Amino acid sequence: MLHAQTAEAAANVKVQINDSLVPFPEAQPFIDDANQMQIPLRALTEKLGYQIGWEKDGEIVKVTLTNNKQTIALQTGSSKAEVDGKSVRLESPVQFLNGSVYLPLRFVSETFGYRIQWDAANRIAIINQDGQYHAPAWYKPQIAAQSQAQPAQQTQSLQSSIIQTAYKYLGTPYVWGGSSPGGFDCSGYVSYVFAQFGTQLPRTSLEMYQSAGTAVTDLQTGDLVFFAESGRVSHVGIYVGNGQFISAASSSGVSVASITTGYWGKRYVGAKRV
Repeated sequence: MLHAQTAEAAANVKVQINDSLVPFPEAQPFIDDANQMQIPLRALTEKLGYQIGWEKDGEIVKVTLTNNKQTIALQTGSSKAEVDGKSVRLESPVQFLNGSVYLPLRFVSETFGYRIQWDAANRIAIINQDGQYHAPAWYKPQIAAQSQAQPAQQTQSLQSSIIQTAYKYLGTPYVWGGSSPGGFDCSGYVSYVFAQFGTQLPRTSLEMYQSAGTAVTDLQTGDLVFFAESGRVSHVGIYVGNGQFISAASSSGVSVASITTGYWGKRYVGAKRV
């Protein structure tokens, strides 16, 4: 039997479709004991354009989802679903908890055909319904003029735009020497993002650390953050707030990580503002 975590833990898990957060007014998503994300079915599938039919038979709830492309039949307690009459296995069973039917998020990806980003740092699952990568909704860019009085500092709108652009390439594979969306290394990725805003940066992380921008300690979103191995700067990323940064890592491609804990937390050496 799978159990929901505490209400506090559940509330910390969010779901987004393209650039919009999905509200869950009646029940919250959560990570189950099998480390699968469970989503309240009604709120999510209605946002994805499905019509919902259901009936309760004793302790079992049977659900039918339909749109103009497919019909999906599910029932609580079962790890199988029918998609256009064909049996499909779920990673974990459909659940009925506190009056709501829950659906494994992975089923949405595999059966509905949408790419899903899991941003562990921000505990948010982003469903790319339009096929494009997206940043968390709170990084939406704002259209505004850059301040002429402070040319060395980014305005808030520019910071947001930089982060939004950086997140577009989340999941891009690591390629040594790569500097395009086909594959990035760390400095190639940072240089590519900033070039979209007319800022040319040195090619390597060490050169950026030595000559780009101004050293800062009061981190702001959009700052360059640097990390060293054996006393030499060898990695660079972009600060995204809340103690997190995004970079092209050799182990995971473009991804988000903590600046204060784990592997990178031990190697952080400083930041620059350009």
